Amino acid sequence: MAKNCPNCNGEMKEAEDILSEIEGYVFIEKGLRCLKCGEEFVGENAGQKMIEASRKLGLWGEPLKLYRKLSKSARGTVIRLPSDIERALGIKGNEEISITKIGRRICIEISPS
Repeated sequence: MAKNCPNCNGEMKEAEDILSEIEGYVFIEKGLRCLKCGEEFVGENAGQKMIEASRKLGLWGEPLKLYRKLSKSARGTVIRLPSDIERALGIKGNEEISITKIGRRICIEISPS
């Protein structure tokens, strides 16, 4: 039985060259590709293999969500990073960061050296 693309109803064909990128590492996976729109779908087994390889490389950790209170200082508001995050990211305390407001979320990224 032929499979149809859930996006455009086009015909799906097996593909062995689907590329996934995580933190600069490229994974080649098996899955299905739509001949009409080009959408790609990785099968569950191939996806799990990619996740396992990513975990071994230290790229795919468990989501970490911590709750902290903000503190006031003379010049603004302060947030303290837990030491386990400092260790995991190799933070020394003198890095430059970028801070982005996304709705009611704050995204903090360490600037490349």
